[in-house]
Amino acid sequence: MRHLKKTVKLGRTGAHRDAMLANQVCSLIAERRIKTTIAKAKATRSLAEKMVTLGKAGTLAARRQALATIKQPEQVKALFEVIAPGFAGRAGGYTRITKLGQRMSDASEMVILEWVEASEPAEIKK
Repeated sequence: MRHLKKTVKLGRTGAHRDAMLANQVCSLIAERRIKTTIAKAKATRSLAEKMVTLGKAGTLAARRQALATIKQPEQVKALFEVIAPGFAGRAGGYTRITKLGQRMSDASEMVILEWVEASEPAEIKK
């Protein structure tokens, strides 16, 4: 039984999954929006929102926890100095998922994952 097992496996080993989600969060920090499948976006959203919560705390311990998870110092710096202060008055829900439709090759549902504070919503292409 899968009681209290929240992790979505995404067809990968634990180390591969952790590395992929960390890279997705780093790309989201750097690019402000990423295009991915809906399953990966939902898994990435959880980690990204936890990282913003750490960024809002702003302590040295929080910075070290974020660095231990996403492992890219320049992205942790951007998270703590640019992204997190923008969400200072917000209690949660820092990301938005916008559906794009199916991918041509394998019909996977594609989405755009972006920060809510982005000035314009993602353009939906049909």
